[in-house]
Order: sequence, then C-alpha cells, then structure tokens
Amino acid sequence: MTSKEIRATFLNFFKSRGHEIVSSAPMVVKNDPTLMFTNAGMNQFKDIFLGNEAVKTNRIVDTQKCLRVSGKHNDLEEVGHDTYHHTMFEMLGNWSFGDYFKKEAIDWAWELLHKVYGIPSDRLYATVFEGSEKDGTEKDAEAFDLWRQYLPENRILSGNKKDNFWEMGDTGPCGPCSEIHIDLRPEAERAAIPGESLVNKDNPLVIEIWNLVFMQFNRKADGSLEPLPAKHVDTGMGFERLCMALQGVTSNYDTDVFQPLIGKIAELSGKKYGADKDSDVAMRVIADHLRAISFSIADGQLPSNVKAGYVIRRILRRAVRYGYTFLNFDRPFICELVGTLVDEMGETFPELLKQQQLIEKVIREEELSFLRTLEIGINMLDKLIRESKKQSKKQISGTDIFTLYDTYGFPLDLTELILKEQGLLADREGFDLEMRKQKDRARNAASMEVDDWTVVKEGETEFVGYDCTSVETEILRYRKVKQKDRDFYQIVLDKTPFYAEMGGQVGDSGLLKSDSETVEIFDTKKENSLSVHLAKKLPVSLTGTFTAEVNTGKRTATECNHSATHLLHYALRKVLGTHVEQKGSFVSPEVLRFDFSHFQKVAYEELREVEKLVTKAIRDNIPLDEYRNIPVDEARSMGAMALFGEKYGDRVRVIKFGDSIELCGGTHIQQTGSIGAFRIVSEGSIAAGIRRIEAVTAERCEDFLYIQQDLLYSIREMFNNTPNLKQALQKFLSENQELKKKLEEFKKEKLVFLKKELSKQIEEINGINTLIVRGLYDPDIVKDIVMQLRGEFTEKFLFVAASDAEGKPSLALMLSDDLVKKGLDASKLIRPAARHIRGGGGGQAHFATAGGKDIDGLNAAIDEIKDAVLNFLT
Repeated sequence: MTSKEIRATFLNFFKSRGHEIVSSAPMVVKNDPTLMFTNAGMNQFKDIFLGNEAVKTNRIVDTQKCLRVSGKHNDLEEVGHDTYHHTMFEMLGNWSFGDYFKKEAIDWAWELLHKVYGIPSDRLYATVFEGSEKDGTEKDAEAFDLWRQYLPENRILSGNKKDNFWEMGDTGPCGPCSEIHIDLRPEAERAAIPGESLVNKDNPLVIEIWNLVFMQFNRKADGSLEPLPAKHVDTGMGFERLCMALQGVTSNYDTDVFQPLIGKIAELSGKKYGADKDSDVAMRVIADHLRAISFSIADGQLPSNVKAGYVIRRILRRAVRYGYTFLNFDRPFICELVGTLVDEMGETFPELLKQQQLIEKVIREEELSFLRTLEIGINMLDKLIRESKKQSKKQISGTDIFTLYDTYGFPLDLTELILKEQGLLADREGFDLEMRKQKDRARNAASMEVDDWTVVKEGETEFVGYDCTSVETEILRYRKVKQKDRDFYQIVLDKTPFYAEMGGQVGDSGLLKSDSETVEIFDTKKENSLSVHLAKKLPVSLTGTFTAEVNTGKRTATECNHSATHLLHYALRKVLGTHVEQKGSFVSPEVLRFDFSHFQKVAYEELREVEKLVTKAIRDNIPLDEYRNIPVDEARSMGAMALFGEKYGDRVRVIKFGDSIELCGGTHIQQTGSIGAFRIVSEGSIAAGIRRIEAVTAERCEDFLYIQQDLLYSIREMFNNTPNLKQALQKFLSENQELKKKLEEFKKEKLVFLKKELSKQIEEINGINTLIVRGLYDPDIVKDIVMQLRGEFTEKFLFVAASDAEGKPSLALMLSDDLVKKGLDASKLIRPAARHIRGGGGGQAHFATAGGKDIDGLNAAIDEIKDAVLNFLT
C-alpha cells in the first residue's frame, strides 16, 4: 500500500463506524499558554476533555500534523540518527467523547491492524497499565481481559506509570493507556530473542505504533486523582511508523513518505543515499526538518528569535548545518526541496500548495542569513584556535564556545568537529554550565504556579460583548496564579461582556462591581476556549450578583483599529494584488499592526493610495454588516477571507464593511465613520516575503498628525517662515554640499602641511624612528596621516598619537611591518595603555586605536606604549 492509501484506509475504516472525518488543526498553537506547537492529536480537542467546550460529535477521526522539539516531548537530537524519530509527524487518531470506551477501541484497533492492514498477529504485542500504589489505582484488568481475546498472555505486557498512564500535563484529564507494539525483525532474530523482552527497550525494529488512551481521571493540583464525569477515548498512531510496517522496510525514511525527498537531496548534492553513514544521516535530517519548517510557515509561524519562531529557526539552521558539513552545500538548497514536498503532501494538506511561494522565499532568506552566520562563526573560531595555539592551550573555554552558540547561532557539534580537526578540545563541561545558567534564567522568568479551580457555581460562560459592554453576572469559578513573584486571580463568569485576547485583538479591562465593593479586571485572556478575567484580588463575597463593566474608552479605540485593519487588508489587495494575505495582526487601543505577504517594499505612492481607499471607506460611513453563527461554506460563498494557520469550526462569524468581507471573532465599530481618521505610520519587512504596516486611527491619528504639523511648523520657523519650504530646504542642502566640498579641500591642504610639520618631529630612539603626537586632532585626520607616513617609513617606525578633541581622549598606534614581524602587536599594546584613560581599544597588528573617559591619563598611556615597544626591542 502507498502512504496515501494507508492514510485513506484508516480514515475510511472509522468513518464506516460512525466517526466524522475532521481536518488537522494548525501545527502552531494559539490561545493555549501551555503549548507552542501541536504535539499530539488530542490538542485540538483539549477543551472538550477539560469541559470548556460542548461535545458536537461523539465520534471523530483525523490525521493531525504534530511537532515535537521542545519540553517533555523532544525528539530533535535523535532525528536522522535512528530510523523512527521525527520532529514533524502525522498522528492518525480516533476519538470518543463520552461514547464508546475500552472494548470498542481495542476491538477496532485489532480489526484494522490485523484484518484490514494484514499485519500478522504473531508480530503484535499489547501493553496495559500495571497500576500505581501512590495514586491508588489498580491494574487495568479490563484492558487485559479484552486483549486476551486476540493475544496470548505472554504478549500482553504490564507497563508502569511512565509508559502506560497518559497525562495531558501536571494537572487535567488523564488515564491508563494500552500501547500496541510491532516486531519487524527478521524471522531468525525473532526465533533467537523473544519480542516481549524488547518492548519499550528502544529497539528500532520493535516499536510502538498505536497508543489507546482511556481518559477516566482528572489530576488535581495536589496530585490526587478524581473520576471524570464522562469517559473518553483518545488514540494516536504514528503514520510514518505504520507505513514502515506495511511497506516492508526497516526505516521510516525508506518509505514513500520520505524517499522522494531523500532522492531529491541526493540529486542536488551529487551523493548517493546509502553510500556513507554521515551523508545518510544528513539527508534524513534535512528531509525531516524540511517538513517541520514548511508546515510551520504554512500555518503562519515564521522563523524569528523568540518563542515558537525561535524553535523553527533552530530546526532550519540544524538542517542547513548538516547540509553544509556533510553534503558540501554552501548555497541555499532546502528551498529547492519544497516543490517535491508539495507534490507528495499538497493534496492531503492544501495549505502547502497555497503557501508554496512564501515557504520557498522564507526558507531561502533564512538559509542565506545562516550561511553568513556560519562564515562569521568560523572566522571567530579560527581566531580562538590561533590564540589557543599561541598560548599552548589544548582546549577552548566553555564560555567562548557558548558565546559562539548563543550569540552567533554557531552549532556546538560543528565547533567540536572543527576543533577536533585542529587537535583541540571543547570545554564541554563549561559549555553545559553556561547552558544550565541560561535555562535556569528562562525557567525562572516563565515559571507559573496555578492552583486548582474553586467552583462557586456550575455552568458555562456566555459571551455577550458583541451586543453590550455591561451585564449582570455571577462567578462560576476562580483560581490563584503566581507568576514572576506576582499573585493574581483568574475569574470565570457565567455572562461576560469582556472580550478575551484572541486573533490579535487585546483583551478588555474594566470593573466587576457589587453593592459593597469594586474589583478591577486588568486583562482578559483566552485559555483554550475559556475566558478568564484577571484581577489582583477577589471579591470578599464570591456569591451573589455582580455587574461586569468593560472600559468603553479602551474598547472603542480598539474597535476603531480592528475595523480599520479589515479596511486596510481590503485596500492592500486592491492596490497591490490578490496575492496579499494576512500573516498576523495586533490590535490595541493605541495602534494597529498588520503583517501581510508581499515580496517587495511597498512604494510611497502605493501606501498613499491605500490610505486614500481606507479614508474613503471611513468617509462613506459604511455600516457594520454582521453574520453570526452561519455555516462556514455559506461564509466562503459570500467571499469571506479565511486565514491560513486558523482552524474554523462548522459555524463562523462574518464581518462585512462594504466589499471587505472576513471571518472574524473580534469586536468592531457599528459604522466606519466612527474611525474618524487613518494614517500609516510605518511599513517594512519583518521576514522574507512578509511586510508589516503600523497605523493609527481616531484620536491617536489626530495626535500623530499634530506631531507632524508641529514638526513642519518648527522647520518652517528655522527658515524665517518661508512660503516655499521645499525650495528653501533644497537651497540649504545644496549650499551645505558645497561647503562640505570646500571643507574637504581645506582638510587635504591642512593634511599635507600637518604631515610635513610632524615629519620634522620624528626622532630616533634606540634605533627606532619614533613620532609622538599630542594635541586636538580629529581621529580621522590622525588615521590619514598615519597611513601616509607608513608608506614613507617602511622600517623601524613607531607612531603614537594622543588626542583630546571635543574633550574625549583617544589613542592611535602604528607599527611598521618589520616591527610586527618581530612579534609586536599594536592591538595588544594599546589595550593596557587604554586603562590609563579609563577605556578600551583594539585593531590590527600594525594599527590600533582606543577611546576613553579620562584625559589626564593620556601622558601615562603614551609612556606605557613607548616603553613597552622599546623594552621589547632591547
């Protein structure tokens, strides 16, 4: 079976058993503070398990794109070195929400694997939870008895809590699981060593392919377990491993999932896959990482230096480094593989095809950037190697290696490889120490302690903020949170007008009032599908009725910016073309920020045209046309734009202002005239193929225009309130240019005179032509003189200049080439001398400069340099 047939068979098997096929959620997670990436098939159903979202369909089946590169699930270092670990992988899964449980899950798993896929029963093993005395849970006898229908008892193994008890996190839904393992070893090996002794022992051919999780408990903050009100089934099967088992190969990378990519890499590199261990690993790493990078970009996550973007950049750079080191790629090449990936997976995941041009562009720019980084890193490492050898050191310090890694992104393993070639060692212990320090700093900055929810009243939150900004409400639950030595509370209300931060729009703030007290809500966040109101304190009385009031000034200003963002998106597509798509946004009371796909700088004239279109829409006072809870297909037929990287439900909300039609869950003004005014403040690039516009509206726009007017007025005053400011500025700049030319000519004349005068001051000291200069000289003039004198005095020449121009002490030192060959180094001589002027310096062996703060130390600095040179030579 081909991989496409294997995937389709899985989905159709469960569809025929009453499951609804749903699409994969984006790989990049939003609105969940505990996750950056989807790392398991259950992530998109987390709210159902937590009870924050009602069950719409009891049975679901899907294939979910997942990424595991950080936290508990981190397979990055194994990728490419073994046959079955990946960063990005597909997770095939079937789900039951309060419907069927262990019997159906186990029966169907056996039927699909053995009868439909045809895997021999004697190659399959099952594990069941052995129980935990600490948690007070018994062995999963029910699962054990169900498996006995299909497997002998010696192939039903008991597993501990680590392997056979699945938990979402430190708290939340959890339960025992039953893993299915397959033995892919040759018959001779199987006869020699029983497969049951190799289950969960990291044997590459005795591997887990399917995990059946039976969620029946809730883990509380104190570590105790309580039964869930409804039991759920959550299963996950590694698609790539299943393909390996069914296609008769012994490596995931030998399946048709990866072979087309590996074949393309081999073609581009001119190397044959299977001929060399190191290049084979490199090809596997690159094939794997290409998938992770491409899907992340398609889902809206661009490489960057923070959070999820940093993870993607790290993966991409790891792939580039393997290509650079083992396949001799010194040019962008990963971008050339995207077309092959799209050919293989674009049908199942259409976002790849839609975003292909952007993916290729972003990867190419990232490759070019990192190749430059590698060049810088290699030069810095060469310098460290030279200095170590000069000092007869056998090891480069961990601090230096960590600086290369952390500041310049130079990979540790490449550093170790280069040092090994030079007969040197890397101080790995020192590097690990620096790495631990950094991780501790990051962990302390991000640490958060969360108490269990205290339930005041059962119920679900109803959001009423589209229609009102004040409502009577009751508290459903609350919990205490401690973060960065700051305590606050999360409060859940049964009705709320507060918009929770989502989709780029900031959360509302306001008040929660009762007859006896007022509590400030300083922010509103979305945790999965739950709106939580953040307050520094709780009401004294948690029962009874409260009035929830939104800060309407902040809300209205935010709405002006949000609605203007929609108008801006429409205008950009009108002016630049329909290739423009939103790639991110931020909407606050102060500013709107809009990221969009476009491959060149937006011209000033184009920006002006965009502003005009938005301003016209404001002037036309277009009313808000809102469609709530309509079928997603109906919304698309209206022409509503959906954003890639977002997963929409069956029913959506459409916001329409004239011809601007978008799927949107945010709050908006009732008519465009309320925006008042709109101006673009800046436009620039934030990544390859991605531009960013910042703009202001309403009162902030007025403030921006006042600042521009005040600036113009003050400049006009400088030119005696001339009526033609542009002409006056042109005349001023022209005259200034002429004066600069005359000044340069004067400087050249002065330089000739100065050099002639200084040449007279050269004196011979111990056979060395020495020139010491002290005065109010511009450092640039000093450098020019030095270079001219160096051409005239090619041997036995020492030049030291000390200047205090503009009250700032500076030093310059030049040595003739013969003195450098004897072992003198200007940069090393000037550093200790610079301490006399409370400064620092450096440069090359023949010429160095220094600056400082203490003019009084100049004479001592000159003496130190002169004495050091003369003592060295005598």
